[in-house]
Amino acid sequence: MRIQLLTPGHKMPDWVATAFMDYNQRLPQHLALQLVPITPAGGLKNQSPEAIKFREAEAIRQHTKPGDLNISFDERGKKIDTAYLSGQLANWQMNGVDVNLIVGGAEGLHDTLIKQSQYQWSLSALTFPHQLVKVIIVEQIYRAYSLLNNHPYHRA
Repeated sequence: MRIQLLTPGHKMPDWVATAFMDYNQRLPQHLALQLVPITPAGGLKNQSPEAIKFREAEAIRQHTKPGDLNISFDERGKKIDTAYLSGQLANWQMNGVDVNLIVGGAEGLHDTLIKQSQYQWSLSALTFPHQLVKVIIVEQIYRAYSLLNNHPYHRA
């Protein structure tokens, strides 16, 4: 089993890298997130947002394989809570499935990538900086793991 976090973006600022590593190192090895950086597709003049999303979707797909469980994060996705995520994490472990957590770039995710994902989840109705989303996701995975294992962190 592996969990990949696929998101376009540049090098993480130190504070993001520190926070991400802190939570990721708390997880057991088999649940630690593998951060897969995707080069953002922006930068070409006169490139439409749709073209940017398409290019980033193609780059993301290169890091997935048939049989993976793909979960796209999108503001229109399902609102989930910690108990639900904890149950999903237990299922992933029991089934040994490889999971791809997919976050869009500055323009969002291309519709084809969202439709090809088995699940579409929303972190919030709020908009977050992409760097912060990395920290939120790894913290939520750790929180779900803590709940599964009756660790006091979840009650904090």
